[in-house]
Amino acid sequence: MPDLFGHTRARIAARHALITPGNHVNSSVPGIAGATAVVLINEAMGAKFAQLLVTFAADGRAAQPASGTQTFGYVMHGGGALTVGKDKAKIAAGGFFYVPAGQPWSLTAPKAGTQLTLFQKRYVALPGTPLPKAIIGDAAKVKGTPFLGDPAANLQVLLPDEPAFDLAVNIFAYQPGGHLPFVEVHVMEHGLLMLGGAGVYRLEDSWYPVQAGDVIWMAPYCAQWFVAMGKVPASYLYYKDVNRPAI
Repeated sequence: MPDLFGHTRARIAARHALITPGNHVNSSVPGIAGATAVVLINEAMGAKFAQLLVTFAADGRAAQPASGTQTFGYVMHGGGALTVGKDKAKIAAGGFFYVPAGQPWSLTAPKAGTQLTLFQKRYVALPGTPLPKAIIGDAAKVKGTPFLGDPAANLQVLLPDEPAFDLAVNIFAYQPGGHLPFVEVHVMEHGLLMLGGAGVYRLEDSWYPVQAGDVIWMAPYCAQWFVAMGKVPASYLYYKDVNRPAI
């Protein structure tokens, strides 16, 4: 049922934001055809990266030329034919890919309803460090570890923790009642997609109920904390910037 009174869980603040599926408005994004594209986070919000949600029809495609921008993609539903530089692979739900700056990529022949989350960021080179290489992977094959020894919070690290990479993308999964062990305040910026379950996210001095499909932006030094609630596990995919000098 449509909301006749303008109610929404969305909140856009100076240093954090919550956007729900009910708030989505499609954008025209060059290189994406036969699909809807929603720009959820970008520089207009104050972020230093972009997060997009792309939903494909059966004849859809995405193709991006080589540029100074790097791209991480994660398939939530469906799948298709992926090309990253010279590498080709079939990719399905749970599959992910990393495209270094200077390489093209495309996703073609998608199943109808295929959904893809993209994180895009201008690459910042580190002097004396080789450029990162392309990656095509499957989250189901990435071993998780208990976060700070807590078996109720499982962390999967999808990209190598190497100086060449100036971004990281991880999956955090929580058992019901699992939570971050403390309120985090740090220099890293975040873009986050709730993959499943539900919980409560603290952002600065506000607490937000969140569920699958919700997207969160956290600016540097935004106080943050999460607890999973309900009877099923909760999980989210998140981006952060890493491995670069403090000044």
